Amino acid sequence: MNLYDHYVLPRLIDFACGMGSVMGVRAALVPRASGRVLEVGIGTGLNLRYYDPAKVSSIVGVDPAAQMHVRGKRRAALIDIPLQMVAVDVHGIAADTASFDTIVMTFTLCSIAEPLPALNEMRRVMKAGGTLIFAEHGLSPDQTVSRWQKGLTPAWKHFAGGCHLDRDIPGLITAAGFEIDEQEEIYLSGPKPMTYVFSGVASVRKVQS
Repeated sequence: MNLYDHYVLPRLIDFACGMGSVMGVRAALVPRASGRVLEVGIGTGLNLRYYDPAKVSSIVGVDPAAQMHVRGKRRAALIDIPLQMVAVDVHGIAADTASFDTIVMTFTLCSIAEPLPALNEMRRVMKAGGTLIFAEHGLSPDQTVSRWQKGLTPAWKHFAGGCHLDRDIPGLITAAGFEIDEQEEIYLSGPKPMTYVFSGVASVRKVQS
């Protein structure tokens, strides 16, 4: 790992993902989590302040970027919920099938190298009747913006921690066997190629008998 990835990138991500409009999305969604929670891409712990200790029994936060955990552990010390932070990706947690009530995924899917297998693993570890809470930036329906997103992504991902601007977030979620129950699509403040956000909740798709 080079110096940029180790020292500079975590600070840039913490700043960009902690801006007011982004935190507003977090504040609207994360309090809906309940029971045993898996947070995928916990990073520097920007969501932690929004978990409701009256509803959440414990949190397992996974993120392969161990350099992010220093800030995350400081934020974890400020909440009254048992939390385990693990420096692995979602495949590395070795969790039992159907072991989490809620899975939280915010501004994470863009940088997962293989997003569909990761979502499949989330579906596997989520309990029947559980909830996937998501907020992800992705491909805009505006053709002008989407052209910029597709053109910028090859260079952007190299200095933005593997971030892809042009992922079809709803398409990936549904391809993994989830059904989107609620979804909002908005531009947050900032350049449009980086700020088109899909947020909402999903559940495991019911098999038709």
